[in-house]
Amino acid sequence: MTGTKSITFIGLGVMGAPMAAHLARAGHRVTVFNRTASRAADWLAKAEAEGLNGKIAATPAEAATGAEVVITCVGNDDDLEQVTLGPDGAFTAMDADTLYIDHTTVSADMARRLDTYAKTRGFGAVDAPVSGGQAGAENGKLAIMCGGSAKAMERATPIMESYAARIVHVGGAGAGQTTKMANQMCIAGTLGGLSEAIRLSQAAGLDTDRVLEAISGGAAQSWQMENRWKTMVSGEFDFGFALDWMRKDLAYALAEADRLGLETPVTSMVDTFYKELQDMGAGRQDTSALIRRLPKGDTK
Repeated sequence: MTGTKSITFIGLGVMGAPMAAHLARAGHRVTVFNRTASRAADWLAKAEAEGLNGKIAATPAEAATGAEVVITCVGNDDDLEQVTLGPDGAFTAMDADTLYIDHTTVSADMARRLDTYAKTRGFGAVDAPVSGGQAGAENGKLAIMCGGSAKAMERATPIMESYAARIVHVGGAGAGQTTKMANQMCIAGTLGGLSEAIRLSQAAGLDTDRVLEAISGGAAQSWQMENRWKTMVSGEFDFGFALDWMRKDLAYALAEADRLGLETPVTSMVDTFYKELQDMGAGRQDTSALIRRLPKGDTK
């Protein structure tokens, strides 16, 4: 699937808006829809200021009419169902052989449901949740984990390359979403350990910059350590991936693990910690705010 395409992008949040812009910069004809119309207007104004090719639609169905590719990036299962299967949903207007790509983090069940519906209508579907945060979306360096048929992936990959640094086809429908669950479980556990390590360093009176230098080159190194250690030390959390969204993602992961008969003690524990932070009013802060629930202790 090469060359200029007519692409519909539904969902212009902190992730979707820059992803749609990358598609326009790649030369595609992009039609956007957002439930909050002002965001669509803002996106179009910025696109036109760059000389990009874009337009706004009033409904998902209108946006999808005549599109070769339809992409969604919304909030959760309910949001996705509304913009795809609702009365004015995109699926009501999509032609056979349209390609559908979903970048929302939703349940594996929802991904499989949409894939089944897509097959009955004759179009390909890929569940393709992303990792890399707002910075990854803005810089076109997202990691994308994908589920769907080989044929759908072959068509989707050149499109997603506009905003991705890594694209991995994991398996069939729902595999992308299940992989994202594993991703979020890893992040939750890493931040739990990172929070305790920082508090230990502070209580011992260590230079936390030197501690970071010492351990970030060894087996403990992680993206969270490299990108969140210093902001956690300084108590800066008003940026990044909101813990409200992390709790939503962990709920999907815990439900899928339960369906598979698995125990998830670490993920379950960190999820309860995030619930405490939500109760403290920190729901819109970055997931690294996990450290806030740990007192600093006595500095030596």
